[in-house]
Amino acid sequence: MPRKKPTPPRRIPDPDAFEPRERIEEFVNEEEDSERLQEEVARESSDEYMVERGEGRHEAGKRDVELYIRTYNTLLRSSGEVSLKALVQAHYNIDSSLHPDARSPYPDMSALIYCALRLPSAILYCTHVLLGQSEEVFLKQGFQVDRWQAVTAPARRRKWFYDGKETLAVYVASVSDTDDIVPILVAFQIEWNKLYYLINADPTTIQLLSTRMDRSSPVFAEITRVLRQRLHIAADDWRRLEVVWGDRLWENLLIIGRQRKSFTLRMLGGSHVGFVRATRKWWAPVERLLDSLGLRERPVYFVSSNTHSLVNLTSGSVLRREAELIDFALSGQDQYLAKECRKLQSGEVPGNWQNFLYFAAREWTRTPEGQEAMRQRVAEEQERGIWHVGARHGLEIDAQIFELARLHPTDVDPRCRMPGMDLLAKSKAIILNIDYPLGMAAYRMLREIMENTSTILGIYILGKAATLNGSIGDVMISNVVLDEHSQNTYWLDNCFSAQDVQPYLIYGSVLDNQKAVSGKGTFLQNRQYFDFYYSANYTVVEMESGPYLNAVYEDQYLTRYPIGENINFARLPYDLGILHYASDTPYTRGKNLGAGSLSYFGMDSTYACAVAIVRRIFAHEIRYVQERHGKTEQREGAAVARDGRQSPPEPGQDDSRPMEASLT
Repeated sequence: MPRKKPTPPRRIPDPDAFEPRERIEEFVNEEEDSERLQEEVARESSDEYMVERGEGRHEAGKRDVELYIRTYNTLLRSSGEVSLKALVQAHYNIDSSLHPDARSPYPDMSALIYCALRLPSAILYCTHVLLGQSEEVFLKQGFQVDRWQAVTAPARRRKWFYDGKETLAVYVASVSDTDDIVPILVAFQIEWNKLYYLINADPTTIQLLSTRMDRSSPVFAEITRVLRQRLHIAADDWRRLEVVWGDRLWENLLIIGRQRKSFTLRMLGGSHVGFVRATRKWWAPVERLLDSLGLRERPVYFVSSNTHSLVNLTSGSVLRREAELIDFALSGQDQYLAKECRKLQSGEVPGNWQNFLYFAAREWTRTPEGQEAMRQRVAEEQERGIWHVGARHGLEIDAQIFELARLHPTDVDPRCRMPGMDLLAKSKAIILNIDYPLGMAAYRMLREIMENTSTILGIYILGKAATLNGSIGDVMISNVVLDEHSQNTYWLDNCFSAQDVQPYLIYGSVLDNQKAVSGKGTFLQNRQYFDFYYSANYTVVEMESGPYLNAVYEDQYLTRYPIGENINFARLPYDLGILHYASDTPYTRGKNLGAGSLSYFGMDSTYACAVAIVRRIFAHEIRYVQERHGKTEQREGAAVARDGRQSPPEPGQDDSRPMEASLT
């Protein structure tokens, strides 16, 4: 047994420049309590405490992660509320790469910011979280979520509802949502309680946080410095927290300092069938739109990406407003935009001008002029055969439909133009693009789409991933995917190569012939996990490819996707392309999506991939139209020679396409 360190004698804190001496005495007892609590949490997360309990200190591996998953899944079977306190030690034990300083008594700011971006701000007032698969599930249990306030998280598309008191309800679309939500809540609780102890370690800290004064005042800057020191927050982390919480930063810290956080979690009727129902409800409005437009039986190019790239590249709505966007960028309303615009115009920095306009448009839409342009944009896009379907039921996944025949070639982004664009007017095909889903929701959504469409011509997946051998902003192209859900390894003929993306990428590199792992959750990965896969040359870690490929398997074979098999997808009857851009480098300690943001430079890799996808679809469809009309002309010529007159094409000839025509 290690010797217990002696507790230092309690002392009254030194006088603070911002607080009268007589006020300090009132907080002596409270300070003693907070010091005891801080010592308690530090001890429970220490190696000595682990040894005392006979657990020992070990390097966490995959077994610890599986134990963590099993622990919260079995707890959530309970019909009552489950306290997340029961999961804190299991969370410590996995040594998550996104939470490297979980055991430290001081804040892990990267983890805290990562969580804050993926939880709605109402979480600060809540202690209860309800998980359900649909509105009906909540209503049956007596929770009138249809009357609650809809709230959102900045960096995670998910339906949340707040009752205005202490309860949040959230829709889960697949098991991946549970694997995402639970660790985030546990991590947020851990970091909250660290800040709680530190805020209450000195009784004057609450008083400082309650101070209201002009932010330009030197006194305000000095108070901020004192607060940062007491909370052990570096200056750059404080600035990032200001970006996330804005003017509410001090108020939020006051909320944290007033009470310890102890979340309770409850799963309402989660089932496999429930996920199927939720997916069908998501598809219903998409299906209705296709029926109303007469597009239900059209051949489909399926794309999983985002809801801004493809529409910007094909509609021309942003490029037509170039002059207005330049005026906005140079107006000085956003200093970063003005600076970047001048650099690009002068050639001082490399960059793509269209990407800058797309980025500026996102900021412009927050102004009255931009909002008016957005209203006009809807009509412009519908005129060009571009339709939007907003998420309404359960799954927070928007969809878009593009009629290739109605696009205006002159409006298309210059990078996507190619010879033969006029032939697209004769195309019967459509693009169905969805905002990329999380994990196993991808399997459910693609399977639903395949069940309800006649012909798939191509499947193109664009997403973000962690890279074990590259840098943030790089593009990775994999031809092997290991899915952790099914333990299947898929070998595929990825239709993309480095040459398809590199010409449109300025700041990063393109790494093709990579091997990817589709993991279960971002927090459910640690150093040993990465080492294990890296030793087998797996360099891309993401969440959607494996589930998508499980759906592709069921489209090609008679049975449900298997478990633990090697599957060859080298010869598929349609195009298959997978692209990922690096948003995380887990081998760099603390450098994750919480530590940094792709920001404007992230558009370089995102749009380079999107351009490659649009060009692939255009080229494929132009080639098909040429082949189809070439065959039609041959038949007509033969008919003229035989009959001395021109015969019409056979009924339905122009509206159908043989499966082999989609091969490239």
